[in-house]
Amino acid sequence: MNKSPNISDAEWQVMKVLWEKSPLTSTEIINSLKASTAWSPKTIHTLISRLVKKGVVGVNKDSSLNEYFPLVTEEECRRVETKSFIQKVYDGSLHLLIKSFIENEKLTSEEIDELRRMLDEKNKQGGDK
Repeated sequence: MNKSPNISDAEWQVMKVLWEKSPLTSTEIINSLKASTAWSPKTIHTLISRLVKKGVVGVNKDSSLNEYFPLVTEEECRRVETKSFIQKVYDGSLHLLIKSFIENEKLTSEEIDELRRMLDEKNKQGGDK
């Protein structure tokens, strides 16, 4: 995914449903979101339409009911959103993000050890990947 469109928080909820299982009809998407949202079916239809327009959701019109499926992976979207967040909040500085995280979060010894292991592994891989 070269240039991902901006996906709103509400659209993320729809994408999560589709990443979990797809293809799905709009009715199936609506039923999946009923428990976690108070959105009307019309609102959910609008969100689906926006995602199709943005090119992140595809639609199969071959069956009697339209079936929707993701055109991008959750990992791709996370990567784009993470870069956008770091750019917006930390002026593109990963260093400042990590510094803020370490200073403001209560980390257990196990979590600190895991972070060290992850950094050591990244360093062994060459660090710039």
